[in-house]
Amino acid sequence: MYRFTFYPDKKLSKLQQIARSIIVDIEKGVLAKDACLPSINAFSAQYEVARDTIERAYKNLKSQGYITSVAGKGYFVRGKREKHLKILLIFNKLSSFKKSFYESFICALGDKAKVSLQVHHYNDLFLREILEKNLNLYDYYVVMPHFIKNTGKFDYFKILKKIPSSQLILLDKKLPGLSEGTITVYQDFKEDIYDALTSSNYLLRKYSRLVLIVPEDSHHFLEIVEGTTQYCKENNKEFSLRSASTNERLDVGTVYIITEENDLADIIKKVKKSQYNLGQDIGIISFNETALKELLDITTLSTDFEQMATCAADFILNRKVAQINTPLKMINRNSI
Repeated sequence: MYRFTFYPDKKLSKLQQIARSIIVDIEKGVLAKDACLPSINAFSAQYEVARDTIERAYKNLKSQGYITSVAGKGYFVRGKREKHLKILLIFNKLSSFKKSFYESFICALGDKAKVSLQVHHYNDLFLREILEKNLNLYDYYVVMPHFIKNTGKFDYFKILKKIPSSQLILLDKKLPGLSEGTITVYQDFKEDIYDALTSSNYLLRKYSRLVLIVPEDSHHFLEIVEGTTQYCKENNKEFSLRSASTNERLDVGTVYIITEENDLADIIKKVKKSQYNLGQDIGIISFNETALKELLDITTLSTDFEQMATCAADFILNRKVAQINTPLKMINRNSI
């Protein structure tokens, strides 16, 4: 009769420990196809584990395709599953850009991996809860580490360090201080916005002033401000910083760099009501490319999220360890 080998792990619940231990024995061949597992009552009595826990563990294994049940006879091993990489993708929020990443990521992985999606909503406690429930259950953990502004770096570093560096992939943000073995596909907002503005300087020469509209709670606030400030200093342009467009009065010779959609709509309305011409007297650059901005002929600064997804998938499938920047690119239109 099969003798259960218990692999304890304090990071996992009793249910997860039991399911994981049986999976290990199936993958190792200790439990062959069609082997009969102990009944729920027998398992509970022998290993002093609650019946409910055993039943839920068996249901978990059944749903994953490792075992099956036959009425009146018990639970039986179906055999090793067809091998797919298991990936847990954890976003900070849902958005059209995340949708683009997700679809490209799934496409790039093809049939070689199965992806589960969770969202931590900028909350480090939610992330900890997600990881504690799923540690050791996935081959890779792909995380966007953006949190509420005042979240302590130590708090989320401590959480992320629960994941072995060989299994952790960071998206969109680089976190110096984690293991060098951590795969990172990130944006460098300070350098990227400086480079993008500099590359379009021939279009920006007619403007003497640049106004950056970015909320103070933006997760890239400092980097965006620093990169824009550097560009203005080197090109003798007046620089102003705003947290919202609400009280902004249009001034000829000004180009507005806008990060939020509501501020973009507000500035466009003000231009239309004024005597100024967009792209001549007033300029607009908006963060993140969308089909609507293309139709409105608005210049954008945008990251290629499809490229970010393709890079992350390539690193996983080919077991590469790298840190790569996917830069912001300026898509020039008639709004500057």
